[in-house]
Amino acid sequence: MHRYFIQLAYNGKDFHGWQIQPNAATVQETLNGALSLLLSHAINVVGAGRTDTGVHASFFVAHFDLETPVSDTEKLVYKLNKILPVSICIDNIFEVDETMHARFSALSRTYHYFFSLKKEPFLNDFTTFMPYNLDVGKMNVASAILLNHTDFTSFSKLHTDVKTNNCVIQKAEWVKKNDMMIFEVKADRFLRNMVRALVGTLVLAGRDKISTSEIEEIIIKKDRGAAGASAKAGGLFLSEIEYPEEVQKQFVKKPFLCNF
Repeated sequence: MHRYFIQLAYNGKDFHGWQIQPNAATVQETLNGALSLLLSHAINVVGAGRTDTGVHASFFVAHFDLETPVSDTEKLVYKLNKILPVSICIDNIFEVDETMHARFSALSRTYHYFFSLKKEPFLNDFTTFMPYNLDVGKMNVASAILLNHTDFTSFSKLHTDVKTNNCVIQKAEWVKKNDMMIFEVKADRFLRNMVRALVGTLVLAGRDKISTSEIEEIIIKKDRGAAGASAKAGGLFLSEIEYPEEVQKQFVKKPFLCNF
């Protein structure tokens, strides 16, 4: 059996997330259809994770298996990009050891969330307009508290089928750049809706609606109702997934176009 990693990017606006679901267009279903057509074989890709409706990915990884090897992966990339919608781009396809898994072999994932501090009609699909003044210093103090905890039940979507709500956050930082406020968060794994819930809560600290010390209280409560409302999907990007070096070096390096 031959296993292949696919490096792709997608605009989530036109999709109800990554994962296949009934009566809704998803990235996984669209990619399955294109690969099955070109390879004349039923393909079911496995993704590195799932993104919610409207969330984007500037870097995403999936894998699929074939009994016979792909004769020309570059040609397959070309053909896929010809038939896939413009909202999905295939950057690379390469063979990996069959023990490598798009989801379980990932070492970390990084998300970016973008707030536009100035009303801008041309960025509506990729940012969230923030009409309030935000204190970036307080938001970073609150974000640093996240690194001291591992149970993020308070920021997880309710009734999800996971064995644990523990995550190790390695970085959580806000940066103000021109008229943008950008949040970067890196962890070994994320819970469903976790990043958007974190953003929505940290913004409350930036608006002086809650104190930075209350962030720790919210985490300890392990109650989704204690945290803030989820930020809108359109401002969120899955921007990086890290793998062991032998895999990582094979990805195509390209600039993050939404690094405004």
